[in-house]
Amino acid sequence: MKTIDTPLKGLKIVELDVRGDSRGFFMERFNIDKFSKFEGLPLDFVQDNHSRSTAGVLRGLHYQYNKSQGKLVGCVNGALLDVVVDIRKDSPTLGQSFSIELTDINGKLLWVPAGFAHGFCVLGDKPADIYYKLTGGTYNPNGEGGIMWNDPDFDITWPLENPAISERDKKQISFKEYLKDPKF
Repeated sequence: MKTIDTPLKGLKIVELDVRGDSRGFFMERFNIDKFSKFEGLPLDFVQDNHSRSTAGVLRGLHYQYNKSQGKLVGCVNGALLDVVVDIRKDSPTLGQSFSIELTDINGKLLWVPAGFAHGFCVLGDKPADIYYKLTGGTYNPNGEGGIMWNDPDFDITWPLENPAISERDKKQISFKEYLKDPKF
């Protein structure tokens, strides 16, 4: 296992050890002893979430600010383009984005600290499952927010022409609107 720093402070790629042969593969997605050896990775997870999205789905960009949460994100079935945007008002990378392909077999996770908006889209023509561990607090519906997935202030290239988007995500605020009352 190793970690790779990204250009956005605190955001880390976690590369897991994948052992496989003609029968399949094995990987440890979380091992407290291994994680404790890496600076900047949490150990205090309070909730695990698992969701499935069908081909063509895009979700995001979401954040949790009341009981702010960090996320250790991975794909356990299919493939995703995982995208984050730094929304920390005092960050030198405020408004900058980062994306990574997460698949069920590439052995990559993304550590997303609190203060980032998060989203993803399904790659390919099969459903994809995202599994993530959360720090900071359990889900609080009164403490969630979101920013438009296609905000022109972000340099995000989504690989879907006409993504399937929830009604909630169609009504998210712009980044300029978020900056009038930043949560981080």
